[in-house]
Amino acid sequence: MYRYDDLDQQLLNERVSQYRDQMARHLAGELSADDLRPLRLQNGLYIQRHGPMLRIAIPYGMLSAAQLRKLAEISRRYDRSVGHFTTRQNMQLNWPKFEETPEILSELATVEMHAIQTSGNCIRNITTDHFAGVAPDELSDPRPYCEVLRQWSTFHPEFAFLPRKFKIAVNAAAQDRAVIRAHDIGLEVVNNEAGEQGIKVFVGGGLGRTPILGKVVREFLPRKHMLSYLDAILRVYNRYGRRDNAYKARVKILVQALGIEEFSRQVEAEWAYLKDGPTTLTDTEFDRIAQHFPAPAYEKLPAENAGYSAQLAEDKAFANWAARSVHGHKVPGYAAITLSLKKTGVAPGDISEVQMIAVADLADRFSFGELRISHEQNVVLSDVKKGDLYEIWKIGRSNGLATPNIGLLTDMICCPGGDLCSLANARSIPIAEAVQNKFDDLDYLHDIGEIAINISGCMNSCGHHHVAAIGILGVDKGGEEWYQITLGGQQGNSTSIGKVIGPSFYAVEVPDVIEALINVYLEQRTPQERFIDTVQRIGAEPFKTRAYAGRDKRKAAANNEERKVANV
Repeated sequence: MYRYDDLDQQLLNERVSQYRDQMARHLAGELSADDLRPLRLQNGLYIQRHGPMLRIAIPYGMLSAAQLRKLAEISRRYDRSVGHFTTRQNMQLNWPKFEETPEILSELATVEMHAIQTSGNCIRNITTDHFAGVAPDELSDPRPYCEVLRQWSTFHPEFAFLPRKFKIAVNAAAQDRAVIRAHDIGLEVVNNEAGEQGIKVFVGGGLGRTPILGKVVREFLPRKHMLSYLDAILRVYNRYGRRDNAYKARVKILVQALGIEEFSRQVEAEWAYLKDGPTTLTDTEFDRIAQHFPAPAYEKLPAENAGYSAQLAEDKAFANWAARSVHGHKVPGYAAITLSLKKTGVAPGDISEVQMIAVADLADRFSFGELRISHEQNVVLSDVKKGDLYEIWKIGRSNGLATPNIGLLTDMICCPGGDLCSLANARSIPIAEAVQNKFDDLDYLHDIGEIAINISGCMNSCGHHHVAAIGILGVDKGGEEWYQITLGGQQGNSTSIGKVIGPSFYAVEVPDVIEALINVYLEQRTPQERFIDTVQRIGAEPFKTRAYAGRDKRKAAANNEERKVANV
């Protein structure tokens, strides 16, 4: 993974010193809250419903075991011994003390970590495939591209105060596991007919209040022009993006307003001043960055491991876990594995201090001291010998990290929602837990098969509900929490936006509504057909009809429960 040089570390130390001074001046009454706000935001500090929240950057989802141990230590000393992994592959601490945040940033700096540009109207954390560097379907390792982009975007003076936040994702595999079309800029590494490597550029994607998929602005861009071309896109956006309305300030709105052809024309005109200039990405510079991502010291192993095969045959629980959690690897004899953070009764994406230490130990012992965070809010060990999988499973299970539900219904993406976030209209975590409890039967989950359910507590869509087969969105109606259901969204190469099926539901209705939708699928599916396939084949109407068919009965039951509680 990328290691900081002296200049990197100096910049980071100076940033910590600057932030410490800003906070001291604010606490002394010399710097107003309004003046502090843009400064604290670009250092990752929010003010949430119950207090501060600090968002820590995990560039393109990569962590060393030492860094995870530091996060565990920080969570114990300065928080409540728990962290939350987000859909941008970052970690959030939801209970730090305001005045102690400079100390947290100082601690992070000792392990080459920070919270720079995890908030504010700037270029946020660059994200990519959590199997980067090991995926069998990979054209190229996307991590050097991500690191180049991280260095380019960090402290970029032109783009520190954009009209709105800006998100970039990179994919370099045959299968898009980074949802690049749902980002302000999505970059797909491709080869042209001459065999030259470059990128396909998507622009104007995003979820939130107005979900839009990005459009192709360049079919092929030589790699050397990546930074200058992105400079041109950002300049056009910075110049013409709306600043009078936060809901219409994202680049997707500008692209929609101008049309992709006119937007492209303006980008090309701007690029004419930048092309072949100082930001040209030379092969020498790209190779310098790429040298930070060498292949680990893999052993020469047979493709199959006899011990692993025997353990699969002998232990059904292990086999069920392996079927969902073990993934292909480009090196024979190795695998990547996903450790689930979606155990029933735990907020999706939350990881305790004890679990952080356990994962760090697993990474050191079995995966060359490195790990990844997926945008689905799970943890990945990317370089594991097949012969070690059984031992990893046993250790993971003892630490609540081996629920065999990856890709299944209870592997939900979920934002913190109204329990913590001041922007949320409704709670997300209790809904996730209610659905998990409703379907807390592993045999039933495996029978249902692959399905994505994502939950957001507001229209900001931090739970990515728009790109789930079943999306759940919390909405506020007269001070009450209601939940809107979308159907038919998906990630991957066929990324699509789900459509609302009708009026929203009471919170207590949601698990039964999900069950009704699942029952339609089970009745209508053909062999080997996933939930999303059935929705696409028969349409949303049968699902909608079933979801609303028992609504009066569910409302009556909910009212009875409310009366019982009131009487008590």
